[in-house]
Amino acid sequence: MSYFDKILIANRGEIARRIIRTCKHVGIRTVAVYSEADVDAPFVEEADEAVCIGPAQAKKSYLDIERVIQVAKETEAKAIHPGYGFLSENPVFVRRCEEEGIVFIGPSARIIELMGSKIEARRQMQAAGVPVVPGWDGKLASVEEALFIAESLGYPLMLKASAGGGGIGMQLVHTPDELQKAFDSTMQRAASYFGDGTLFLEKWISNPRHIEVQVACDAQGNAVHLFERECSVQRRNQKVIEESPSPYLDENTRAELLETALRGVKQIGYVTVGTMEFIFDDKKNFYFLEMNTRLQVEHPVTEEITGLDLVEWQIRLAAGEPLPLQQENIKRNGHAMECRLYAEDPQTFFPSPGTLTRLHIPENDVRLDFAVIEGSVVTPFYDPMIGKIITHGHDRADAIRKMEKVLETCRVEGVKTNTPLLQKVMRDEEFRKGQYTTRFLDKLLV
Repeated sequence: MSYFDKILIANRGEIARRIIRTCKHVGIRTVAVYSEADVDAPFVEEADEAVCIGPAQAKKSYLDIERVIQVAKETEAKAIHPGYGFLSENPVFVRRCEEEGIVFIGPSARIIELMGSKIEARRQMQAAGVPVVPGWDGKLASVEEALFIAESLGYPLMLKASAGGGGIGMQLVHTPDELQKAFDSTMQRAASYFGDGTLFLEKWISNPRHIEVQVACDAQGNAVHLFERECSVQRRNQKVIEESPSPYLDENTRAELLETALRGVKQIGYVTVGTMEFIFDDKKNFYFLEMNTRLQVEHPVTEEITGLDLVEWQIRLAAGEPLPLQQENIKRNGHAMECRLYAEDPQTFFPSPGTLTRLHIPENDVRLDFAVIEGSVVTPFYDPMIGKIITHGHDRADAIRKMEKVLETCRVEGVKTNTPLLQKVMRDEEFRKGQYTTRFLDKLLV
């Protein structure tokens, strides 16, 4: 691939290493940017060039738009891959790239803004005939207006931030009193985290399944899906385990979901790789939840069942290439599962930073996408995920069996990890049967 001689990776850890791996494979040189806290991190060593961009605090390093742009220009990087998190869904950053003639490996600023507003995203999906959770799409101007609208919708309801994500800016309310108490604090939290305090209301769906569809679209107007991922094993709205295919879907429902996802991305003129997220009720009705306009943490699950490299697809699409494959040529093979391994206390779930004095995970029959190696320091400054363990089997039971074996034999010392929780999930009968919802971990941890 000769479209970009050099790509700057505006990220760190596991995803930076993942992008470097693909770039090496296709012959593209890489520039890593890193904070002072990451000076000895593996991704810094593995990149062709590395430049320190600031102190440990993310806002003074990985979130410093002008510094990242400056390094891209100094190193003559033709494109920037944002990974996930940090600047990956920041339209201001995308516009700065455009102004400097640097290719942003992702969608346009317009699309990021469009899908970054949950209210506008709902409206776009409704226009495409994509079902959305019943609710109120208007901006709630006051608590009095919220109470009036809630009365017509009926409780319980979710009070949500339009710019929210990752479970932040969401509050379940069962009564007018709860809504009144939650309104101002939710608005303030949304304004603090996202710079936008706009709120809206949705009906609450109890015990939902969270299932997402991987999509890819080119500048020529073509769109394909790469099947779905089941993401219902969550703690505080954060995904912990993902798998594909979903054990919940029958083939008719799956086909309808995949076709609906494509209808949605065509509506907005999407270009590049992205994810359409849906929730299912207990009658298998599904509703659009949000769109992630970037690579997902759980993308290896899709790569394992399709044999495709989604980072390479992103690069090709950013270079203006048409989709590498048509829909009929994208095949699903077997079953894949991913466990996120965190440096955290398995009882309190508090982060557990420290030096990895031992990291031994047998590499047979497993894919390991890790941020660290033995001797690495897990800092307290960033997300405590130290890596992802991915297994692929000829069916779901085989993928679970392989995951159990890896979790039993892995040895991590120097920090605490959530390995006991992951093992408990794999042994659970409800999980083994595929009969779990987003409330599964809440019950398991009681």
